[in-house]
Amino acid sequence: MPWKASLRMTEHARGCGWKFGASGARLNPKAEKEAMRAKAAVGFGIGVVGVCSMFLAGCMVGPKYAKPSVAAPPAYKELTPENLKDTDGWKQAQPSDGTLRGKWWEIFGDPGLNSLEEQVSVSNQNIAAAAAGYLEARALVRQARAQYYPTLTANPAITNSRPSLGEFGGVSSGSSSSSGFSLKSFTDYSLPFDASWVPDFWGRVRNTFLENATAAQASAADLENVRLTAQAEVAVNYFEIRAQDALKELFDQTVAAYQDSLELTQIQFNAGIASDEAVAQAETQLEATQAQATDLGIARAQFEHAMALLVGQPASTFSLPVAPLRANPPAIPFGVPSEVLERRPDVASAERLMAQGNAQIGLATTAYYPTVTLSAAAGLSNVSPATWFTWPSRFWSAGPALAETLFDAGLRRATVQQYRASYDRSVANYRETVLTAFQQVEDNLAALRILSQEIKQQDTAVTSAQRNLLLAMQRYQAGIDPYLNVITAQTTLLTNQQAAVNLRRDQMTASVQLIEAIGGGWDAGQLPSMKEVSEVAPSAAAK
Repeated sequence: MPWKASLRMTEHARGCGWKFGASGARLNPKAEKEAMRAKAAVGFGIGVVGVCSMFLAGCMVGPKYAKPSVAAPPAYKELTPENLKDTDGWKQAQPSDGTLRGKWWEIFGDPGLNSLEEQVSVSNQNIAAAAAGYLEARALVRQARAQYYPTLTANPAITNSRPSLGEFGGVSSGSSSSSGFSLKSFTDYSLPFDASWVPDFWGRVRNTFLENATAAQASAADLENVRLTAQAEVAVNYFEIRAQDALKELFDQTVAAYQDSLELTQIQFNAGIASDEAVAQAETQLEATQAQATDLGIARAQFEHAMALLVGQPASTFSLPVAPLRANPPAIPFGVPSEVLERRPDVASAERLMAQGNAQIGLATTAYYPTVTLSAAAGLSNVSPATWFTWPSRFWSAGPALAETLFDAGLRRATVQQYRASYDRSVANYRETVLTAFQQVEDNLAALRILSQEIKQQDTAVTSAQRNLLLAMQRYQAGIDPYLNVITAQTTLLTNQQAAVNLRRDQMTASVQLIEAIGGGWDAGQLPSMKEVSEVAPSAAAK
């Protein structure tokens, strides 16, 4: 290759021991030996680092994660075998008969509820957002896993350039003519490849992977918690709507009865038996009850609109047909308190966040240790496209590099302390979540037990109110008591009937909330493993 073709090539070759003349270039034997020794030294250094990496690959700094203990009571106190027989739903079945699996809402045996629940996982936007967040977390895991491997890049280029006359130590036009060479523009054809790798000596990559993998597992548990919450809200709203339908049916029947009473009172007034005051009281009673029946439509419409939101449909196009409330609370297998730790997705999420915090401590600790980088570069470069891809056009370089922070004014120590405090906070949050779970289960067990007793008492009150109304009507027709006594008896009956419907609604919603409190049909065995969260999700791969 003529040496005057490129001053850039000349300067590069000058450092490698090339000698130049007007006609060409030749290799200096002494320089060749030096190059061979340098090559051997680089190879030895890479070999030493490789051997060290083999020995230190298993060295990971930071604390080893251990799940904190939580004291779980042996049994729930609000519903025991002694009072089980007095609780609706558990007379024929026992909670130990099994555990909920999958579609827990089918335990209520309501086809209308089943149809709505099937739409939640498909169309609910909160679940869709949580699912997207889970896929995002899985992508971060794959990003962290990629740091285990080397990075290879290529940067092909074709560059045309001309050096200045004053470049390279004061070369001028006069000196160039006396030396027998001239400056001119040239084109450089280069195809470099660069590779770099940071061995995971101290577990930096491993802790980064664990941090993101546990976060992805927590995100998966959050997704299931959002799903469970939406499903429970659908069931609660469904029973609220059915309770409104039952109340509307009750008020319609009451309005019809009050209409008959008004007509009877008007007949008696026309016959001179009843007074005009009694007619006015009957009219007031009827019209007030009609207004209450109309007011029920507001609550039903609002619950229906909320249901539309939960199933992912516009409120303007969604509607539920009217149907009465079927209050038949099922026997719910609630198990023992220790099972809640494995069945609630929010508890599983809190536990995975503790593991993430532990990995963050290890990651912060790796900052105390040096970073070793192995890098290599090779490629082809020439000023002639005809000889670009030839052996003399090759170039290469390789070697390790080490970086260590010598002074940071306490930055690394403060960072480790920060993540230790964050881990302690996650432990406290985990234990608080567990205690909240115990509380919610006990709350709903107590509600179901007490509501069963209250419903029996309320049904007795309804029966007594019906008897009171019958007696008041007889005494009024006999002319013993005024019509006001009838109105009072009618109001008392309606109030007790309304309370009975509301109690049965509360009983059904408490059943739903108990199922939600014990985790629905989910368990920790459904949580994806480290390997699963690091794989490409099918939906993400399709995109």
